[in-house]
Amino acid sequence: MFQNELQSRIEDLKQQIAAFPPGSITKKKINGKDYFYRRWTEDKKRKEKYIPMTEVETVRQQIEQRRLLEQELKTLKVQLSKSQPEKEIVTSPAFVTNVRTGKSLRVFSASVQKMRKRECYQQLYNFVYGEAQDKVFILYGLRRTGKTTMIRQIFAEMDDNELEKTVFIQITLKDTLADVNHDLKLLEAQGIRYVFLDEVTLMEDFIEGAALFSDVFAACGMKIVLSGTDSLGFLFTEDEQLYDRCILLHTTWIPYREFEEVLGIRGIDEYIRYGGTMSLGGVHYNETSTFATLESTDQYVDTAIARNIQHSLRCYQYENHFQHLRDLYDKNELTSAINRVVEDINHRFTLEVLTQDFKSHDLGTSASNLRRDRKNPTDILDRVDVAEVTDNLRKLLEIRNKKEQQVELDDVHAAEIEEYLNLLDLTQKIDVMHLPNVGTKTQRTVIAQPGLRYAQADALIRSLLLDEIFNSLSLPERNAIQERILNEIKGRMLEDIVLLETKMANPGKQVFVLQFPVGEFDMVVFDPNAAACQIFEIKHSTEVVKYQYRHLIDLEKCAQTEHRYGSITKKTVLYRGENQMVEGIWYQNVEEYLKNLQVTPIAGV
Repeated sequence: MFQNELQSRIEDLKQQIAAFPPGSITKKKINGKDYFYRRWTEDKKRKEKYIPMTEVETVRQQIEQRRLLEQELKTLKVQLSKSQPEKEIVTSPAFVTNVRTGKSLRVFSASVQKMRKRECYQQLYNFVYGEAQDKVFILYGLRRTGKTTMIRQIFAEMDDNELEKTVFIQITLKDTLADVNHDLKLLEAQGIRYVFLDEVTLMEDFIEGAALFSDVFAACGMKIVLSGTDSLGFLFTEDEQLYDRCILLHTTWIPYREFEEVLGIRGIDEYIRYGGTMSLGGVHYNETSTFATLESTDQYVDTAIARNIQHSLRCYQYENHFQHLRDLYDKNELTSAINRVVEDINHRFTLEVLTQDFKSHDLGTSASNLRRDRKNPTDILDRVDVAEVTDNLRKLLEIRNKKEQQVELDDVHAAEIEEYLNLLDLTQKIDVMHLPNVGTKTQRTVIAQPGLRYAQADALIRSLLLDEIFNSLSLPERNAIQERILNEIKGRMLEDIVLLETKMANPGKQVFVLQFPVGEFDMVVFDPNAAACQIFEIKHSTEVVKYQYRHLIDLEKCAQTEHRYGSITKKTVLYRGENQMVEGIWYQNVEEYLKNLQVTPIAGV
């Protein structure tokens, strides 16, 4: 088993190495200018390739990553050559499932040993090393949010004695609860104390029989950790078989602070573009991120989100729950519906959004903003072939118009999609309050995975680049307009990010958007206990402009706010520039603001 693990890791490293360029970077000076080239040897011949100045640093980092991987590969090959067949801790040949134990877990965890840990890791650690209890720990969330990595990090911290009492079982579609029960009995007899079961919801009978883990094995002193991507399956189980007998930890939502600290990726724009998964850390995140391309994003929506429901509903004994979504999935229309909601500027779960002929909200809003731009107005987006651009975007997003839909959508479909995405922690509700109409209250939906939303903005740019009129512009003009469109979208996304993270960090306070007949406060944080509030504007700008805080200094708006929500203790503009005070308005760097928020991981008992 130990040798097999080594060989498996070696093959994995070979694949990773192949993705990075070989060789080294050299610099030549020609006519007083520096030019960079990558040199490598292939088939005993020296080869050379020019590297544009803008790509030099990326290639340098890729070459360094390849070098590190090659060093690890060399070390493992030496270990493999010296290794002898080792006696496994569990010697029984009668295991039915894929059981890993002993030294194989050391190899399994080697590659994550130096990775930074997610903040919720401590909750898993406390369960594993805490007092025994008749409960199981459920680690669940969408794909690529760090579940298996955290388990491997637990293994990496264990000493040899603890590893001898630990087992990792990788569940497959062929496994059943009877198979797992059989193997756990053998493991219990051999003194195994820590049991980790990955992708347990792949078992068709898991939901109806999950009490086995808490009532039998956890009750006998085993620490049982169940993990997987099937969020609904776990939620169904927690509601039925494991009611009051499990600890839930959801990994889907990854705040900015954690994105930066764990992955080493700095800058709010990077979070806007790629935030939402922990597929990889370091300088190569952008090239291989889940949301690096529209194709990978679409695949994620389909596999990690849309398909998440299929297995749960197929296995759940009360199949009428979410039945309408199952019908959508069976007709390959669930991904289309989800992308419609994400693309909608307000992320509304309405029949109109789901069924109307698709119109790009990003395109319409950008056209209006460019038309009204104070410094450099342009009507270029009015002159493009809007119908063609929209249709290209629709196809890129795999969105179906009504005539292409096989399922006759109704309000029940919309309600179930909303409930489903909320259960996955993919969406969150933010209140929108109104003054002077205090009785009016609406809600705004925000997307918890920014990269999912931004990929659609990239798709809009790709669609525009296919337009003849847009391409008639010079390259600098095209680039400038693209940047203005994306910055406007980033601005709306930044508001959502700040609202969501502020709400999660302030469970005892009310966080909302406050709208007036004309204008709004982008965010209000109201403390009922102190009878006080703070008011905010949120801007994607790096510059200070008086226009940005016009609402914050509006005497009538402030008077109405204080009458309803108590004294205003602070007026802040969150932006991407330096901290400074401007005419009594605190301008705070938004990255600093987000990093200082103490956000509690989503967990429950």
